[in-house]
Amino acid sequence: MIGPRIAAIALACSDPVATACFYCDAFGCRMESVRAAGVTLRLGDEVLDLIGAAGPPMDPPLSNATGFQHCAIIVSNMAAAMARLAPVPGWTAISRGSPERLPAASGGATAFKFRDPDGHPLEFLQFAPGAVPPVWRRGADGPACLGIDHSAITVRDADRAIAFYEGLGFTLGERHLNRGPEQARLDGLDVPKAEVEVVSLQAAGGASPHLELLCYRDPPALRAPVPDGSPFATRLRLTGLPGPARDLADPDGHRIGIGRF
Repeated sequence: MIGPRIAAIALACSDPVATACFYCDAFGCRMESVRAAGVTLRLGDEVLDLIGAAGPPMDPPLSNATGFQHCAIIVSNMAAAMARLAPVPGWTAISRGSPERLPAASGGATAFKFRDPDGHPLEFLQFAPGAVPPVWRRGADGPACLGIDHSAITVRDADRAIAFYEGLGFTLGERHLNRGPEQARLDGLDVPKAEVEVVSLQAAGGASPHLELLCYRDPPALRAPVPDGSPFATRLRLTGLPGPARDLADPDGHRIGIGRF
């Protein structure tokens, strides 16, 4: 297929095998390969590559900092997903309190954000009834965690980020504003209300996962890129683009690898 496709999301880990075990226990991921360079996992049809982190541990980026990048895991049943996650050691909550039901103006989905043992931000996302995309419509007897819907990155300038990713061949999808105390609690931000522009960028053919831009207005987005080697130096691995294999970064420093994986 011509055009960009997110073949994998690469997460840097202090111990890739230990983190892989967490993902298998907490979400039902399957180990596809274990090698010296790391572990490849699959959740549904989507792929995570867990690789070694070269740098020392550091404080995780806040939700409104440009170093922030999370993976959104679609769940068929939030209560069942939370019940599976709860007894697995090592995770910490980002969201304040229980899963948050967003207002209809923000899509009406139910979500919960948390961190894995390395501090990588993750999100459980359950679509509102009647608003479930066809790709995520599964039977009630299916697994609680279905797959990875998108990787979300915090950016300072939505238009600049859109232009960059459109230049790679991504297609602009929905663009809307989430605001209110629900968003602040979901994102673990110490403000009464949060306001964030959410932009969906589709991969070739609408393939999953897609990319989501988060441009915070209140509190404003912070320029805080993470250094190479950091556990938070997450990388999108893209296929379907012409030219040689190469690495690049978007205007906010988010890492992209282009090639065959």
